[in-house]
Amino acid sequence: MRPCSLRTRLWLGALISITLAILIAWIGLANLFERHVERHLGFELEVRLNQLAAAVAIAPDGAIRLTQEPRDPSFAQPLSGHYWQIDRPGRPGVLRSRSLWDEVLVLPDDGLALGQIHAHRLPGPGGQSLLVRERRIRVEARPEPVALRLILAQDRAELRAARANFAADMRPYLGLIALLLLLATLIQIQTGLAPLEALRHEIGAIRTGRAARLTVTDPAEVRPLIAEINALLEARDRSVERARAWIADLAHGLKTPLGVLAADAERLRQAGHPDLAADLDQLALTMRRRLERELIRARVRAGHPPHAARAEVVASLERLRRTLGRTPAGEGLDWRILAPEEVAVALMAEDLLELLGNLLENATKWARERVEIQVSRPLGTRRQVEIRIADDGPGVPPEHWPRLGERGLRLDERAAGTGLGLAIVRDLVEAYGGTLGFGRAELGGLLVWVRLPEATV
Repeated sequence: MRPCSLRTRLWLGALISITLAILIAWIGLANLFERHVERHLGFELEVRLNQLAAAVAIAPDGAIRLTQEPRDPSFAQPLSGHYWQIDRPGRPGVLRSRSLWDEVLVLPDDGLALGQIHAHRLPGPGGQSLLVRERRIRVEARPEPVALRLILAQDRAELRAARANFAADMRPYLGLIALLLLLATLIQIQTGLAPLEALRHEIGAIRTGRAARLTVTDPAEVRPLIAEINALLEARDRSVERARAWIADLAHGLKTPLGVLAADAERLRQAGHPDLAADLDQLALTMRRRLERELIRARVRAGHPPHAARAEVVASLERLRRTLGRTPAGEGLDWRILAPEEVAVALMAEDLLELLGNLLENATKWARERVEIQVSRPLGTRRQVEIRIADDGPGVPPEHWPRLGERGLRLDERAAGTGLGLAIVRDLVEAYGGTLGFGRAELGGLLVWVRLPEATV
């Protein structure tokens, strides 16, 4: 399973947080609105309750009557959701609004003191949920005052409808707030990760040799990381320099034994032992080529080239053409270098000479009359240089192309050599992040093409 990126994690966290915050705000505001409306309705019920208390009177016959009926017409509409009721001790509903019809509101006996108001939520007619206010009063009468319980009730359906309407009205505004929060989160994530993106580009520049150290300094949170990476690069550079110095010392130390072998071969040749001399020369050549390959592999694996690595391709080809043109195999060949302009690759100069030298030496060995070299920037690639070397020799069968470059592979044992030239080329190309390929040339021989990163400095 592919791990989530930091950006994805931040987005998921922000999305979950914003969604939860909007939901909590939506539910919380709706509940606050409901409580506010309920308090307002309760206040209105208390006002009406006081008006009802002021209108209560006792007739001479002891009956309860109202000096003035409540003016709200909903009290006269059956089951309207607005009700009033007057209870006497032990006799609930002795007087009630027409809206109650034949229903009676039954409240718990909560020991209400005179003048005190209590709030209740009770079931009402038709399954209604009622918001109730009750008050106990004492009305003067003969022969003694009468204790009464006054009740005002209202269906909470209106409250629920108001809450639902308020919640619906909030949706577009909360949606807009969510979009603004997501936009702010996007800006925050982009701003917060920008230093990491710059750090990634700088590390890529170091990896490809275009820079030597990290230069990002902000924000302060990444400075310790940058300092540690730069310290690691410094330690790597010191290790590379020590490795290169060791390689140079090794190469210098092996020159003498190889020189002794060459001198021994010459003495054997002068003494009349040409076969032994040839064998000794071949042994010395094999040792030298193996040494060169291992030295090159050690050098390129010791670390990336300096960030200012640059080698001119056409100039290197011209230099090698002049050198090989003076050899017995190359002096009679027709050399053609096709390059629209000078281009440079991100290789150390000695490595480019080694790479091209092995390819041209191989082409010189097998060409009959002509060697053709093309240099270009291929379309569809990013900052790469392609070098194509073709000859008019016998070529190589396609089934052998995948094996070309294997160490010690020699498809023709009759030809001189060690079989290490293309292996050295493959090592160098891979070390610099290039590509090596083979095909059949239009001239009839082998086509070798190499793609190398273009120099940026």
